[in-house]
Amino acid sequence: MRRRPGLSARMKLALSYAGFLFVAGALLLAVVWAFLLRYVPDNSQGLLGISPNRYLLVHTFAPAAAVAIAFLLVFGLVGGWLLAGRMLAPLTRITEAARTAGKGSLSHRIRMEGRQDEFRELSDAFDSMLEQLESHVAEQQRFAANASHELRTPLAISRALLDLARQDPAQDRAAIIERLHTVNTRAIDLTEALLLLSRGERGTFTRESVDLSLLAEEAAETLLPLAEQRRITLDVTGGTAVTCGSAELLLRMVTNLVQNAIVHNLPADGTVTVHTGAYGATSVLRVENTGRPLPPDLLPTLTEPFQRGTERVRTDEHAGVGLGLAIVHSVVRAHDGTLGLSPRPTGGLVVTVRLPAAP
Repeated sequence: MRRRPGLSARMKLALSYAGFLFVAGALLLAVVWAFLLRYVPDNSQGLLGISPNRYLLVHTFAPAAAVAIAFLLVFGLVGGWLLAGRMLAPLTRITEAARTAGKGSLSHRIRMEGRQDEFRELSDAFDSMLEQLESHVAEQQRFAANASHELRTPLAISRALLDLARQDPAQDRAAIIERLHTVNTRAIDLTEALLLLSRGERGTFTRESVDLSLLAEEAAETLLPLAEQRRITLDVTGGTAVTCGSAELLLRMVTNLVQNAIVHNLPADGTVTVHTGAYGATSVLRVENTGRPLPPDLLPTLTEPFQRGTERVRTDEHAGVGLGLAIVHSVVRAHDGTLGLSPRPTGGLVVTVRLPAAP
């Protein structure tokens, strides 16, 4: 936005200081003049210097008052300019840091020293904003690189299969078509997951009243064949837990949690427990599963995109695309909730989702 040139903040402060000092000095001289002339006789005595009168005071005091006023004006301008420059020096550093950040350098920090005041608070807030921006940009760049790699893999496999079918007509076409279908399905799943993750981060959805207990039952019914195939006991307990949000996104959140709990479980005879409940102004969904003990340093990385938790037990046919818990985290944040991950002492994971209850 282009603006017309104007006075700088330093000049405005200097003029303000000088104007205030000028008015204060003029008022002081006016008061002195009024009270002084009030008690001086208005006659011709004192013309020879014997006693003062109003005529002598007016002709001798007025030039001195004018000089004093002029001095106060100049002193106010010079002093105000110096004081304003000293007071606005922190603002200059903040402006330079903002320009540096505008050029793409987010690693610069002001780190202003000194005692706490308004400029230090602004500086600390700006440093905090830059830190969050740098972290967010780095996360987005890492996400874009991982997404490009993940999308490139099925495309490269598809091209290799097509080249093989074209160069060697004797190959089993049915097997190649089946492999192409599998690779294409994985690419579609990855694309849909990326779109869902983007939608959850934008928060562009219609909110309605949703019961998490019904979503838990629906997800359990859908994933029951997978649980039976892996000999996992799947239980849904608890009561109603009504929140306000997107039924589609929340169903995907619950489905991802239950599927992860089934896949990342014991090889057989494991358990998955889904519990819902309302606690005051909070609706809670808790998914608990058995499994091997989890390293503590693995938990913070599970919600990052394309982190499949390589230390957890899983089978290749259900490896997923590494966006399950990332989508869950995105959906929870879009619904103003919190996501908690904690390992079970005997092995496995407890995932707790807390969402604001519906009014």
